Amino acid sequence: MGKLVVVGRIVDGTGREPFNGFVVIEDKKIVQVSKEEELKTLSVENAEIIKIENGTILPGLIDCHVHLTGSRTLDFLKASLEPVAAKAARLVGDLAQLIDAGFTTVRDVGGLGIYLKKVIEEGEIKGPRILAAGKLLSQTGGHGDFHSLPLEWAKEGDFTRLCDGVSECIKAVREQFREDADFIKICTTGGVLSQRDLPTSSQFNLDEIKAMVEEAKSVGSYVAAHAEGTQGIKNALIAGVRTIEHGDLIDDEGIEMMAEKGAFLIPTLSIKEQISSKGEKYGIPEWGIKKLKMLQELHGDYIKKAKARGVKIAVGTDFSSKPLFPLGENSMELELLVKQEGFTPLEAIVAATKISAEAIMMDDKIGTIEPNKLADIIVVEGDPVKDITILRKAENIKLVIKDGKIEKNIL
Repeated sequence: MGKLVVVGRIVDGTGREPFNGFVVIEDKKIVQVSKEEELKTLSVENAEIIKIENGTILPGLIDCHVHLTGSRTLDFLKASLEPVAAKAARLVGDLAQLIDAGFTTVRDVGGLGIYLKKVIEEGEIKGPRILAAGKLLSQTGGHGDFHSLPLEWAKEGDFTRLCDGVSECIKAVREQFREDADFIKICTTGGVLSQRDLPTSSQFNLDEIKAMVEEAKSVGSYVAAHAEGTQGIKNALIAGVRTIEHGDLIDDEGIEMMAEKGAFLIPTLSIKEQISSKGEKYGIPEWGIKKLKMLQELHGDYIKKAKARGVKIAVGTDFSSKPLFPLGENSMELELLVKQEGFTPLEAIVAATKISAEAIMMDDKIGTIEPNKLADIIVVEGDPVKDITILRKAENIKLVIKDGKIEKNIL
């Protein structure tokens, strides 16, 4: 495309206050961001100009924790037996809903995104930019082990890979990168929706975690860790994991470690809210609901404490599929950061843009509206700095531009 100029109120993702201005896009990149009074000096020859009267220009939103599974059931046995082609076909609609909701980038931490990202890049289907881990790596009997399946079936599923011992863990990491993974996802504790372990239990020993981290670093990548229990979080941090997913039972020492190491916390409030409020209705097993309640009773104000210490908090929902974890409803996470954790709406927006881009090692390309960044821009009706809830409804997202290409325009 040629030159595109978007004029209106701008929230640029850096944390600065909103201002009236304009963004100039050429090809895939932002080439200029200026205040409104400088518009009269801009050469607009052969440019398309879009003026936003009652809306706000934002960077494309980022969800750092989704599972692109294409499942439509919470029955894990049934889901594991479904054809992978059916799951992939459902994801075509899920991915369209994500970008229509203003999410121009998502990080798939265990799912089919490793294959779907190529199809999106080819322009065959509509969707956000995907960074994919490939298969989630878990120890035998760990959080990624589908205990309802025979062990031989569970060792390698559509979304998970069991591995034990340093050499096997290294091989599993290499397999994911061979399939074009962007990073590695591991489980260093048990979890809520894994039947026979507890969120408090540590998984993978320190040597195994260090080996996987070093293997990822050797190709310029990193490791993200599902980590809910106190010691499992610390093990991940000692080993050099970049992002802590969930982090529910982190203690003061763990928070200090995160701050010192520059690790990122991705709390995934949305999945917890959905399980708490609607889990029983939609068939979450009783043991899962009990474990979540246990976590909620124990974790205290860990997010507020981490924020006060300067730990960088990024946005991730842990959503995967409707009806309970619907892709396209991902702005729920921003809402919960404001309502439950004391973030201002502007801080929540920065978490979903600038900080999330840093967490996934893409801050040189996306996350803020600045010159030389990729042109990932959305326009939302109204002012989310005054009312963060307007981001929740896809119909309020009037314009979506990804890589300089208009993906949605209902202005």
